Amino acid sequence: MAILLSCRELSKSFGSRPLFERLSFGLFDGERTGLIGPNGTGKSTLLKILAGLETPDAGTLSPRRGLRVGYLPQQDRVEDAPPGITVLDRLLAALEGLGLEDYEAQARVEAGMDRAGFRDPLQEVHKLSGGWRKRLAILAQTLREPDLLLLDEPTNHLDLEGVLWLERFLTGMRFPFLVVTHDRRFLERVCSRVIELDRRYPEGHLSSAGSYSKFLENREIFLDAQASREDSVRNVVRGEIEWLRKGPRARTTKQKARIDRAGRLIDDLSELEYRNAQGRATTIDFLAGDRQANRLVNAVGVSKTLGGRKLFGPLDIALRPGDKLGLIGENGSGKTTLMKTLAGLLPPDAGTVKLAEGMKTVIFDQHRDTLDLSLTLRRALCPAGEHVEYNGAFVHVNSWANRFLFRPEQLDFPLARLSGGEQSRVLIAGLMRQPADLLLLDEPTNDLDIRSLEVLENSLRDFPGALVLVTHDRYLLDRICGAVLGLDGRGGYGYFGGLEQWEQWKRERDAEQPPEAAPERKPSALDQREAAELRNIESAIRAAEKKVDIAAAALEDPAIATDSEELHRRQVKLNEARARVAALFERWEELEARGRS
Repeated sequence: MAILLSCRELSKSFGSRPLFERLSFGLFDGERTGLIGPNGTGKSTLLKILAGLETPDAGTLSPRRGLRVGYLPQQDRVEDAPPGITVLDRLLAALEGLGLEDYEAQARVEAGMDRAGFRDPLQEVHKLSGGWRKRLAILAQTLREPDLLLLDEPTNHLDLEGVLWLERFLTGMRFPFLVVTHDRRFLERVCSRVIELDRRYPEGHLSSAGSYSKFLENREIFLDAQASREDSVRNVVRGEIEWLRKGPRARTTKQKARIDRAGRLIDDLSELEYRNAQGRATTIDFLAGDRQANRLVNAVGVSKTLGGRKLFGPLDIALRPGDKLGLIGENGSGKTTLMKTLAGLLPPDAGTVKLAEGMKTVIFDQHRDTLDLSLTLRRALCPAGEHVEYNGAFVHVNSWANRFLFRPEQLDFPLARLSGGEQSRVLIAGLMRQPADLLLLDEPTNDLDIRSLEVLENSLRDFPGALVLVTHDRYLLDRICGAVLGLDGRGGYGYFGGLEQWEQWKRERDAEQPPEAAPERKPSALDQREAAELRNIESAIRAAEKKVDIAAAALEDPAIATDSEELHRRQVKLNEARARVAALFERWEELEARGRS
């Protein structure tokens, strides 16, 4: 395969902290490469360097002559489109400068809109949901047909249906790409090569040809060999230290050489110990409650309608200790609403929900509203003293933090200074200390890198209570959940043994389902002002959700990573934006309920 771009000895630091050092690899024609690695290893920065938007601190980048590179950032400017700019306008603008005739550009755009599912070319961009804006940004880059496409977290803002579309879309592309993603099922289905950035590798990265599952095999082989190398060097060093303790005099060339060799071996051992330690994370078990009840939750004939649209029901759900149920469906299909109904926090419109007496329920909040961001990491993990009580024993806070992949120097950081993924790990650490009969996890994987996902996966696998899991991480669903409940957002549902069955069911239902007509509204008890508010509340929610996305992106800005006051200010702004969305949803339910009365 012809090489498109080669990197040699690339290094980049953020302030005094190195992101990556001396990276050397090449990207080749015909490859579909996935780029993974823990948060903070510089994946997004590396993509910007490859796109020519940033320069490395050291090293060289050598693209093929005339190479045309496309780049999709995590936050694309399509989100800032002013009113009046249509989907057609955005896509035609993306083709400017390519030398295409008007009819060629028009034909290319029309074909692209059909593949991406855009039915109305005159739809205004600012009225699109976050998922459809992401589709538009992806389509705008691919229509340019670059020689190499760089994609930074393209599944962000996409619901499960959108991710499935993206898999089909990328699989049908003729040109190679490099994609940063934490979606392991996406990697498995789409990529033909995986590169992991990580300090545990001597070259700063590990490259593996083949699927993600093949990468996992190759990584295990490599790390096992590196661990064996550490043991072997340690044995040799032990002997050399004994020899050095005897105080040999460096009188001969041979003795000098052996002393030098001993020093090099000690340095090699230190390096091996450091690299191998980077990947060690202890599995933590969620604490089980002491209930032995046969049935924890018994929901019979439950249904729920929101905004005049039926979300689900009537459906029956029974949960016993050891049951692990995954909830899937596109955004707005009612997954979070159903979870709140099962927890007894939201009454169903019809049917009954019976919870076992004395049952202990633990809920993961995807918005992280339970975190006090003024606390230090030390106090958030360990509210008092220096030891965490866990499973009848006491664990030092340093060891407890290490189990959740935190570095010792982070313990005195305020939570506002941590990334979104790190804040999620703090919440998970707290959940694991709470005895639970029922775990309700609503998007616990948001912002988590793959290593953190592996820790969570191992922790959930052996939980003896009942688990209900809402996540876009299909790999985690397949590995953890014995059954999957799929919601279609129109009141329909189905139980499945895995995602493959759900995807087939979803395709069949979408093919059979005619376009929905707008529901007829009955006379309501609302006054004129409230009726207008109800009509416009969905667009208000979309606008509020966009502000959440903007605030979240502002919080992740690396330029403020060391400014604790600014971090706190932006976190407060994000919390306020999320609270606004929650308030709008509550108002929607209130108005809808009164309108039906």
